[in-house]
Amino acid sequence: MQTDRINILSESITIAVTTLAQELRAAGKDILSFSAGEPDFDTPQVIKDSAIKAINAGYTKYTAVDGIPELKKAIADKLKRDNGLDYATNQIIVSNGAKHSLFNLFQATIQEGDEVIIPAPYWVTYPELVKYSGGTVVEIETNDSNSFKITPAQLKAAITNKTKMLILTTPSNPTGSVYTKEELIALADVLKGTEVLVASDEMYEKLIYNGEFTSAAAISEDMYNRTITINGLSKSVAMTGWRFGYLAAKDTSLIKSMKSLQSQSTSNICSITQHAAITGLDGSADKDIEMMRKAFSSRRDEAVDLFNAIDNVSVMKPDGAFYLFVNISKIEKDSLKFSKALLEETGVAIVPGVGFGTDGHFRFSFATDIESIREGISRIKNFISKNY
Repeated sequence: MQTDRINILSESITIAVTTLAQELRAAGKDILSFSAGEPDFDTPQVIKDSAIKAINAGYTKYTAVDGIPELKKAIADKLKRDNGLDYATNQIIVSNGAKHSLFNLFQATIQEGDEVIIPAPYWVTYPELVKYSGGTVVEIETNDSNSFKITPAQLKAAITNKTKMLILTTPSNPTGSVYTKEELIALADVLKGTEVLVASDEMYEKLIYNGEFTSAAAISEDMYNRTITINGLSKSVAMTGWRFGYLAAKDTSLIKSMKSLQSQSTSNICSITQHAAITGLDGSADKDIEMMRKAFSSRRDEAVDLFNAIDNVSVMKPDGAFYLFVNISKIEKDSLKFSKALLEETGVAIVPGVGFGTDGHFRFSFATDIESIREGISRIKNFISKNY
C-alpha cells in the first residue's frame, strides 16, 4: 500500500539512538547519553516571558502561512545586522524548524535526475530528503586531515551538467568544522558561471569558538543570488522544542512556491513561538547566548583532551557547534558495531559515524554537564581498553 518514495526514507539515526537511550533509562538502567543534538540549557527566561505575554494577549489564532510581519522583519533585521545580508520580508519564509525549511526547499527545487552535492560527513537528514525529492546524492568525502572541509578541486570535480545544488553546513553537524571567509571565496569561484544553487545551513552560527562566522551568501553578489540561507533558534537559544526555522532567498518566486506547499501541509508555525522568536532574534537574549557559548567552549576543550589521551583514538578540536567527531578507525572500522556494544556494556549512548556517511568515527555531543562528559569518556576509555 505504501509508495515507493516513502520506502526510500530511513529513520533518523540520531533520533533513534536518543529514543533508545531514553527507553533504557526509563527501564532503570544507568545511561549517559551524548547523542542528542540539543543544548542542555533551558530556553532563556526573556524568551519564555515573551511567549507568556503572547498567550495572555490572545495571540493564539492562525497567522499568515509564512510568518507574521513583525517576525519576518526581525529576521530581516538580524540577517542585516549579523550577516550583512539584505532581504525583504517577501524573501523570507518561516517554517517548523530548519528541517522543515529544507524539506520545502528540496521539494520546490529538486526533480528526478537532479544531482545534489553533499560533503561527507553530513547531517543525517540531507541525503534522505534529497532522495525523497527525487534527487541523486553526490557525496564528497572529507577527513580529519583537511578538517572535514571540501576543497575547490573536489567541488569542481563533482559538478556535472546535472548538478542542481550544493549543500554547505557551517558550522558543521557532526564535525564542528567552520568554513573561513577565504575558503568560502575559493568555493564561490568554482561556482561562477554555473547554475548550481547553494543551500547554506547556518543553524550553529552563534556557537563559534575560533575565528569569525561568515555567511555563504555574503561572499559576493553571485553567491547572494544563488544561495538559500537556512537558520533558526534551536541551537543558539535552546528553542529545539519550539520548532522555529526560517529560510531566505533572493528569488521571490521560490519563496512563493514554498509558501504554497506549506499552506497545503502544515500552514503557519505555532503563533506563540513566532512572538517568542522575535525576542530570540532581536538581541534580547545575547547574554544568554554568550553564557552558553562559553560553557560549550570549556566543555569542548576538556573533552578533546580526554579523548586524545586514549590510545589509538583521536579527535579534531571543532571551531563551532557542540559535537566531537571522534576517530576510532585504528581500532574499529564498524562504528555501528562499536556504538551498540558500548551502549550495551557501559550505558553510554553515542551516534555511529556511518549514519553521517563516514564510518570509523562516532559523534559525541558535549551539550551536557561536564561531570557527565568526564564519566562518559572514562567509560569509553575503559571499554576500549577491555575490548581492543
